[in-house]
Amino acid sequence: MKNAWYQRTWVVVLLQIAFWVLFISLPFLLSPVFNQVHHPAPKKPHSGTSPWDIAVTLVMIGVFYLNAYVLVPRLLSHRTFWRFAGVHSLILVLLGTLVFPFLIFPYVMIIAMSTAYKLIVDRMRAERLGKEKENENLKPELSLLRSQVNPHFMFNVLNNMVALARKKSPDLESSLIKLSSLMRYMLYEADEDKVPLEKELEYLQSYIDLQQQRFGRNMKVAVDLDMDPGQFQIEPMLLIPFVENAFKHGTGMIEDPEISIRMEVDANQMKFTVRNKFNPAAGDQKDRGSGIGLANVRRRLNLLYGTRQRLEISDAAPWFSVTLQIRFS
Repeated sequence: MKNAWYQRTWVVVLLQIAFWVLFISLPFLLSPVFNQVHHPAPKKPHSGTSPWDIAVTLVMIGVFYLNAYVLVPRLLSHRTFWRFAGVHSLILVLLGTLVFPFLIFPYVMIIAMSTAYKLIVDRMRAERLGKEKENENLKPELSLLRSQVNPHFMFNVLNNMVALARKKSPDLESSLIKLSSLMRYMLYEADEDKVPLEKELEYLQSYIDLQQQRFGRNMKVAVDLDMDPGQFQIEPMLLIPFVENAFKHGTGMIEDPEISIRMEVDANQMKFTVRNKFNPAAGDQKDRGSGIGLANVRRRLNLLYGTRQRLEISDAAPWFSVTLQIRFS
């Protein structure tokens, strides 16, 4: 996973340098205001930074990173918290009694800032690693789900080719050309994480054409695909199970079989609807609701889009309908 811009090393270094420059300059920026309020009488110009000021500043910077990268990782935990607190308490006692009491407040401030900085950085790193691990775990699962969809599709198409060959249909040649195009898409493009939505729609249209050649006038098929879907991209083979199941369950012992397929792309979302007539007396309610490919695509949608997708399935006779909405951003 690519790091966000604020997580890049050079950005982190620049931000820390800017912070320390501001921190060192703060007393000089505030001194005119302090002098005006508490010492209205004219004062001699400041002669510059003394070696003592520089030494104290360098020590505080060292304390910041010593605490962040040594004491916090080694001592600040549920079991060693008291050791962490004890070390700093001892240092505060030494500062207050043996060294310089005026350094107590700067020391406490530096330790608080250093501890907060380290905890925030560690939390961000843990979240990033968690997301990377989650994405890596999703990849094989998505590949498995996709591979389970493809065989079902191939069986359907090959059965269509057999039917056309048996009929010695003149449409066999054009059908083979379409099948070749479909296989090219499956072999060379379906392995990509995403493909242009336009390519996926062309794939659907070719599949629908093959099915229409098979059923001819025995089935009414209404197709309305928005073939100008802009620059949106989608996971390959994501929509085909809906169409496959419509042809699978929308034929047979059905009076006036009819299938409707519609794609709408508007703004930053798409709406894909597939409807087919079905026979409630056929006794395949379970298969119709969770057919091969349909259960897999539901799982893929949950993995890939989460709350940015909505899948609605209705079997109000005589129509079985599936409506998928995806928000791209």
